[in-house]
Amino acid sequence: VQLQASGGGLVQAGGSLRLSCAASGRTFSTYDMGWFRQAPGKEREFVAAVGSITSRTRYANSVKGRFTISRDNAKNTLYLQMNSPKPEDTAVYYCAAGRGSWNNLQYGYWGQGTQVTVSS
Repeated sequence: VQLQASGGGLVQAGGSLRLSCAASGRTFSTYDMGWFRQAPGKEREFVAAVGSITSRTRYANSVKGRFTISRDNAKNTLYLQMNSPKPEDTAVYYCAAGRGSWNNLQYGYWGQGTQVTVSS
């Protein structure tokens, strides 16, 4: 599966932004999907995940209650709704497709990343 993230940009703290990740191929619905981010000088970190069939979700504590991950299998698209972003959310955001145990997903496919900059 090939992934392409989009929707990044400059947003004010407290605003909102929605990221999208378009997937090619017919197998999108069979993958658990995740969003990750990497800020300058920091390691890549997990943001959120959504299950393939049940659409159960999981979030990093730092974004819980502010970000919402969702998917539309009919459109082969993954979303990340970012509400009330903070300057510390500034990073390059990546979408990824994975399989395996829900608590230990193995992500084998990655999008190219989209830059999100949150101004204070």
